[in-house]
Amino acid sequence: MPHVTSPRQIAAALTEYWSPRVVGEVDDSYVKVAKVLGTFGWHSHDDEDELFLILEGELRIEMEADAVELAQGDMFVVPRGVRHNPVAATECLIMLIERKSTLHTGNLVTERTRSLAEQLGNG
Repeated sequence: MPHVTSPRQIAAALTEYWSPRVVGEVDDSYVKVAKVLGTFGWHSHDDEDELFLILEGELRIEMEADAVELAQGDMFVVPRGVRHNPVAATECLIMLIERKSTLHTGNLVTERTRSLAEQLGNG
């Protein structure tokens, strides 16, 4: 039987900021949702692009050379290797599409780093 999900509702129900949950798979990528607030921290993903889709609220993605402001319904792809820092001045719900090999905080390990098991809801 087909399974329908509401990424916005799942993200809204999360209780921890910056702790994404996997809600689906597309080929070799995960579809994730997160509830975010404040500053995530500078990081990069050397070998993977990262797609951000704003489900609710606003998000600023700072990059070393520029920044983008995203509102509900907007989408932006951070190219592989680009150092970036997501910032939400108010609570924001996002959807991410990333390769399954993408590490949550890139090559850095911080207090915000979540394992794949945690993102899958097993940790």
